[in-house]
Amino acid sequence: MTAESLLQQAQLVCQKKGARFTKVREQVFLLLANHHGAVGAYDLLAELKEIDAAAKPATIYRALDFLSKQGFVHKIESINAFIMCHHFGECNHPVQLLICDQCGHVEEIQSNNFDLALRTMADANGFTVSHQIVEAHGSCKNCT
Repeated sequence: MTAESLLQQAQLVCQKKGARFTKVREQVFLLLANHHGAVGAYDLLAELKEIDAAAKPATIYRALDFLSKQGFVHKIESINAFIMCHHFGECNHPVQLLICDQCGHVEEIQSNNFDLALRTMADANGFTVSHQIVEAHGSCKNCT
């Protein structure tokens, strides 16, 4: 799917939710959509500054926070980077990420069995899961 078609899909999602998809948010969305992997906030800021010289760190972080809350992107905590979600219509889905420590490739997978096992164990401990991102580090098939 192209960045432009992803943007159109995101615009529809925002319209349905009544969320304001500002020009800056759209620009950051497109920057992320054009990346084929994870990217850091300051790298995105450098790219955004080419479009909008007045962009500041707060600009990028506010945009990323919005995009994350809409389910358009996922934050990868362990490497402090962001990656586009390619099925963001389901913005509350559980997220499992496979992160290659050699080449940096990030693959988003979705296992309902894993989610069910985690929620079952959480329930047994009186814990309610509100948001799930599981990060697994290792080597991808190209680096093995």
